[in-house]
Amino acid sequence: MVESILSHVEQGVMTITLNRPERLNSFNDVMHQQLSECLKQAERDDAIRCLLITGAGRGFCAGQDLNDRNVDPNGPAPDLGMS
Repeated sequence: MVESILSHVEQGVMTITLNRPERLNSFNDVMHQQLSECLKQAERDDAIRCLLITGAGRGFCAGQDLNDRNVDPNGPAPDLGMS
């Protein structure tokens, strides 16, 4: 399985790569979860002093992948992030 989010840390910089170039790195639920985990890791690790977010392929991020969502338009809004 291909990871939707790639990350590595070098010299205090965590590089996070959105890795769905075939969809112009548009977000789906899996990417939201994986990005959240990367951000939590960065928050816990005092050695990480900087975050760099980039996209694989020719586009950074096309936004939310609306074709990948199964949301009830009459239901509650899903929690996609953290504040």
